[in-house]
Amino acid sequence: MSESQRTSKPPLWSLPEIPRVLPFAVFLVLTSFQGKYFAGSEYWIYGLKTLVAAGLIWHFKSRLPELKWAISVPAVVTGILIAVLWLGLDGRIPSLGELYDSFNQRITGTVPVPEKPEAPWNSLAFFKDNAPLAWIFLALRVLGRSFVVPIVEEVFYRSFFYRYIVNPEFSTVAHRVWHLRAFLLTSLAFGLSHPGQWCPAIICGAAYQALVIRKDRLGDALVSHGVTNAVISAYAIYTRQWQFT
Repeated sequence: MSESQRTSKPPLWSLPEIPRVLPFAVFLVLTSFQGKYFAGSEYWIYGLKTLVAAGLIWHFKSRLPELKWAISVPAVVTGILIAVLWLGLDGRIPSLGELYDSFNQRITGTVPVPEKPEAPWNSLAFFKDNAPLAWIFLALRVLGRSFVVPIVEEVFYRSFFYRYIVNPEFSTVAHRVWHLRAFLLTSLAFGLSHPGQWCPAIICGAAYQALVIRKDRLGDALVSHGVTNAVISAYAIYTRQWQFT
């Protein structure tokens, strides 16, 4: 083997970042298209992004050794407590957009123009004349939030982003490693990615990261995240408060 062959970089597709970042990136890009094209496009694009993300996860599963669900009492309890916190803080803390508008008004005196509120996810109402399709989209929403979203987000934030801050050679960093800056930045990034619920999301991210560090594995955070989203979805369906879906 020549010296150039020994020192050449590995192909981009073989980098350990790819299976941890690509599903998250694709999920975000497709999310940005929801509701932008035609009435009801948010339902079709959500279904598409859920299936595409699930397909990518399945494709990369052999390169994600940390992707093992681990059911434990701390994981389940944390998931339920975060769901209660998320629901309880709804409407009590301004969104990031509202905070910006308030700050901008104080500085410039400009009165913010009220934005049209985003329509809640309610496939049962939107597809009221096609009950099977309505329930298919509702099932996709619940399953996507409870299984696909936890994998996409936990693998990105807890397995990649946190460890990358500790050391760019992140695959050499054990999940149990405590690093204050990584902990704060990961929790903050997770919160800012949920601008409408940034405060409970920061707490949520910190709780999931603590599970990963305490257990030295990703599986408990996967379960906890899934429990949180499943409880919130169940509450939304039971109470018909569709803003929580």
